[in-house]
Amino acid sequence: MLRREIAVTGLGLVTPAGLTAETNWATLCQGRSMAATDPVLEGLPVDFSCQVRGFDAEAELGRLTRRLDDFSQFALVAARQAVADAALDPCTWRGERVGVVLGVAGTSLSTYDNAFHHLGAGHPERVSPLTVPRSIPNMAAGEVAIDLGARGPSFTTSTACASGATAIGVARDLLRSGTCDIVLAGGTESARSRMTATCFARMRALSRRRDQPALASRPFDTARDGFVLGEGAAVLVLEPLTAARARGAHVQALLRGYGASTDAHHPISPHPEGRGVIQAITTALDDAGCRPQDIGHVNAHGTSTPTNDALEAAALIRVFGSQPPPVTAPKGVIGHSLGAAGAIEAAYTVLTLRHASIPPVANFEGQGGENKLDIVADRPRPLTTGTGISCSFGFGGQNAVLLFTAP
Repeated sequence: MLRREIAVTGLGLVTPAGLTAETNWATLCQGRSMAATDPVLEGLPVDFSCQVRGFDAEAELGRLTRRLDDFSQFALVAARQAVADAALDPCTWRGERVGVVLGVAGTSLSTYDNAFHHLGAGHPERVSPLTVPRSIPNMAAGEVAIDLGARGPSFTTSTACASGATAIGVARDLLRSGTCDIVLAGGTESARSRMTATCFARMRALSRRRDQPALASRPFDTARDGFVLGEGAAVLVLEPLTAARARGAHVQALLRGYGASTDAHHPISPHPEGRGVIQAITTALDDAGCRPQDIGHVNAHGTSTPTNDALEAAALIRVFGSQPPPVTAPKGVIGHSLGAAGAIEAAYTVLTLRHASIPPVANFEGQGGENKLDIVADRPRPLTTGTGISCSFGFGGQNAVLLFTAP
């Protein structure tokens, strides 16, 4: 039986790079980091992050704001943008055939920070009754479904920093199986909590460049020393290509391949030989019927940590050979939004195909070691082949790779 081709017909983005897809693209192409001192993290060993700026929740969501944590607010606005971009009307679609799948890596620790403060002070009566419905991971998908009348399957995927990419891959399968006609898929996260920053700092995973936060996130660069916390959301509207064409939708890209794997090696460290990463990439290639030489660019996971970037570079060389396709890594600009990262970077991959231009890696000056990649730096580079992969890897050794082609 022929597999259904899956189209991307809408994008919504709320990130440190901007509050729309257009502003995200313009910022990304400048190759300038959004990292800055963060008042939420004042007094901590790492006191800077990449923040979503200019986001007015009250103006966007009105009274809904009271019951929504930041990660749900971002998801709701991104989902509304994506549906509008796809020229869909929730008042007229068959809601029972519309699904929502969003990746979220963890609970909203900011809400729990506040609740535990009241408990520790002996005032349980001050803990908000909205603490649980505001903060549990599934509520982003649930709130999007409520807001847009999507009555099909609605759930959250949680594969750490691969969560958003996993959500898009699972959504693709819901469409291929015929379970849904439309799926809103993506990821959302706000990692700017004092607890999150403290935990990652204690693990020595975060950059310590407090005096120069804008230079802190530098994927694949020789001087990288850790990642920068970020936040945001991305939602893609996915639907079968035949249905999209039948309704005259603008098809922005095709989701041709999805590969998932598990290292089964260590809770935090990736496999030293990159086995899981290689497996996920080759699975995505096989799923799409593509060869390594067909890929026009790689949107790398590229966290800016010394070990992970080196292992990812080695894995890419293993798959693509000594002359891999051009590589970009958006975390240099927007930081690491954890569960949202894979979805945001998938959206950026679609925009790269749409504009036929590869955005540069922020703060990249040079790379060391044996496994040297073709890093896009300083300025955007023309895309010569309308195919790209977006790579996402997470704690637990969970990997997800998405392959998109121009329509």
